[in-house]
Amino acid sequence: MTSTETPEKSTETEDAPYLLRRDNDGVTTLTFNRPKEMNALSEGMLAALQNELDAIAEDRTVRVVVLAGDTRAFCAGHNLKQMRANYSLEYQKTLFATCTKMMLSVLRLPQPVIARVDGLATAAGCQLVATCDLAIAGQSARFATSGINVGLFCSTPGVAVGRSLSRKHAMDLLLTGDFISAERAAEIGLINSAVPDNRLNAEVDALARKLASKSAYALALGKTAFYKQLEMGVTDAYALAGAEMARNMMDRDAAEGIDAFVEKRDPQWDQGPRDGDS
Repeated sequence: MTSTETPEKSTETEDAPYLLRRDNDGVTTLTFNRPKEMNALSEGMLAALQNELDAIAEDRTVRVVVLAGDTRAFCAGHNLKQMRANYSLEYQKTLFATCTKMMLSVLRLPQPVIARVDGLATAAGCQLVATCDLAIAGQSARFATSGINVGLFCSTPGVAVGRSLSRKHAMDLLLTGDFISAERAAEIGLINSAVPDNRLNAEVDALARKLASKSAYALALGKTAFYKQLEMGVTDAYALAGAEMARNMMDRDAAEGIDAFVEKRDPQWDQGPRDGDS
């Protein structure tokens, strides 16, 4: 894929894009571009994210997605000023439904999604980290589901956090609103690893390149099945997983991968559409 790089530095003005997009060799990086608002999930930010996710889902040239913020904040959750300025139950319901749609789009995206966390990830920002398939943070990053500190229990972040962590660790975050370090976030499983700040970009890039080298078809099939089986009982989960593995085994990428392994060479993955693809 041809590189179409956009500088990953803020261009924040009223009419600046909410997200900066960079495409480079199959890796698409979406960088939040509202540092003065701590990259909050405002109406505009949610709409921009949804539009990009919808487009990426249909783009076969995108193999991996990276979500990133800046050194001050990855994402500080919802825009509380905007929420207070629109103080009606109907508005709040619509806002949370919009956010839920975006979070589910991350889960349902065929491509793996990596959170590159630099700075704060709080409330719905922490939810987004937990929703991403993988997450790497710089050592100075901090995490919290801090809504309880302003009288607003982080119920929707609790859906993602509660599915990523043990119940006790999740409830500790949700009930106390305390901030935790990147090292602690890695210990309890909220992120995959905490790395020195000056190594963050390189570590995320290496991980993205590793994933981009895999069969895109197998990754998409496996990601979809993984999240489906999490909601099932063990018997149904094995039935689904077995059927998906059998389908995967009959795909041309699996045949190529196995042949390449036997012949001691690198596989050449097929980028063409599969049966049933649009």
